[in-house]
Amino acid sequence: MIEQDGQIWSPLMQLEPEWIDYNGHLNMAYYNVLFDRGCDAAFEQFGMGPDYAKTRQLTIYTAEIHVRYLREIHLRDKVRSSYRIVDHDEKRLHAFQELRHEDGWLSATSETLTLHVDMTGPKVTPFPEDVQSKIDAIAQQHVLLPMPEETGRRIEIRKKAA
Repeated sequence: MIEQDGQIWSPLMQLEPEWIDYNGHLNMAYYNVLFDRGCDAAFEQFGMGPDYAKTRQLTIYTAEIHVRYLREIHLRDKVRSSYRIVDHDEKRLHAFQELRHEDGWLSATSETLTLHVDMTGPKVTPFPEDVQSKIDAIAQQHVLLPMPEETGRRIEIRKKAA
């Protein structure tokens, strides 16, 4: 985990050969894999690392996701993913992520709504107090950052004025 510009960043990630599609660039599905791995870096900082599900029977489920593909990435490219809390409450996280090439240019963005889940139900449940306090502290830092222009976008076909 790397903190830069007030956001949480994953380490550099390498693309895998089977992720490349017949167009010669990263298949759309694997952008989500990279964003998911970026979430892991943030969740670990919140106290929800790899053992969280095993030891506490609690986890995170994705309820909604909106990915924007802005610039192709290819097999030899290395990327990192940011994680920024846009909003949260006792059971949910609204986050915004960027996928950036190691040279700094933006490849894709992802906006997600995730739910904290008790795996014994499964049912949506509040974060434990220790996790909630870490999320609150990080969210207080993230609220000071300018809101990404892309946040809250909807899918639409924009009509040209006649």
